[in-house]
Amino acid sequence: MDITLRLAWRNLWRQPRRTWLTTGAMVFSNVLLVFMISLQVGMYEMMIENTLRATTGHLQVQAEGYKDDQKMRQVVPDVVQLAAALREELGLQSIAPRASTFALASSADRSYGIQIMGVEPAAEALVSSLPGLVTQGRFLDEGASDEIVVGAVLARNLKVELGDELTLVGSGLDGSFAAAVATIVGIIDSGVADLDRSFAEVPLGFFQETFSMGTSGHSVAVLAPGLFQVSSLSSKTADVLSQDDGLVVHDWIELQPGLKQAIQADFTSAWFMYGVLIVLVAFSVLNTQLMSVLERTKEFGIVLALGLTPGRLGRLVLLETTLMGLLGMVLGVALGGALLAWLNVNGFTYPGLDEMAGKFNVPDRIYPPITAIGLLLGPLCVLLASVAASLYPMLKLYVLEPVAAMRAA
Repeated sequence: MDITLRLAWRNLWRQPRRTWLTTGAMVFSNVLLVFMISLQVGMYEMMIENTLRATTGHLQVQAEGYKDDQKMRQVVPDVVQLAAALREELGLQSIAPRASTFALASSADRSYGIQIMGVEPAAEALVSSLPGLVTQGRFLDEGASDEIVVGAVLARNLKVELGDELTLVGSGLDGSFAAAVATIVGIIDSGVADLDRSFAEVPLGFFQETFSMGTSGHSVAVLAPGLFQVSSLSSKTADVLSQDDGLVVHDWIELQPGLKQAIQADFTSAWFMYGVLIVLVAFSVLNTQLMSVLERTKEFGIVLALGLTPGRLGRLVLLETTLMGLLGMVLGVALGGALLAWLNVNGFTYPGLDEMAGKFNVPDRIYPPITAIGLLLGPLCVLLASVAASLYPMLKLYVLEPVAAMRAA
């Protein structure tokens, strides 16, 4: 073993209590960072899944330009057949054809402009969480021709209940006047006021007939098995599409840019707190190493007088800090990984989470994932900050005078 490494390891344990206290601070901070970052990632995954399952899915096949304009004429031809073809080619059942437009919904008392979506009930249940959020009545039946489910806020604004009829008025694909009457069979309470205020779903066949769509729709929503499969699934979906149809594939980042920005903003604010913790640990290391250098001033003066260079002494101090940081990192990652393994099986919850989960149709426990980022990102930052903190004690050796150092008490 290199003599410098042996000396560095031996010097760490000249004051074992001080070394263990500093290492303990590193271990505590590393375990806390592993837990918090992994919990944050788990909450982001749950938030993304909840948002995407409500409306967009992980991917959507649309006509080129529909994402930005959402014009009625920007259609996906033979939308049901395309969805069936994608299920066969991708080997995935969570694929649903959709059509969407804006129309005027009128009850006996009031009228409101809303977004109406035509869906296949069975397929929609595999892609969207909305069918599971029906709090009154039921979701749409297969083959029904004149049923509608509406948001809870919309039902309250229109003063309608289950069994009441809504008159829908809008424009057809061919520019004709579109009008129909649908019976309310379900009321959805998603917990998102904007969605519940202006959203309704009808069977896809009823939508196509009312708005003169023929066999066309506006999108095919795809729910991937997980976020990490979205990229490969997007490429496979694009390969299935015909180049002549003018269709494109959009992933969830393109469909929900605000969601990504919200996550980035939250992650940045969280790292402010993490940074405070890392700085505190760095100052603890600085104090430890500065005390270690000062109490060995006479010893350093002797070896400098014997011809040892300040650079080699500086590397010794830097190596001591690195070894202590690595020890804290290994123990912190091991304990943090054990905590994550337990939470990954049993989950983590806090007061009030079960009520919120029931309201938004999401799990009432968070299961932090075990990932390389969650395990290593925080401890690596602590290690780098600790090594940086040892630079000041190391630089003091470059201005140390051998004679003055040997006279030190």
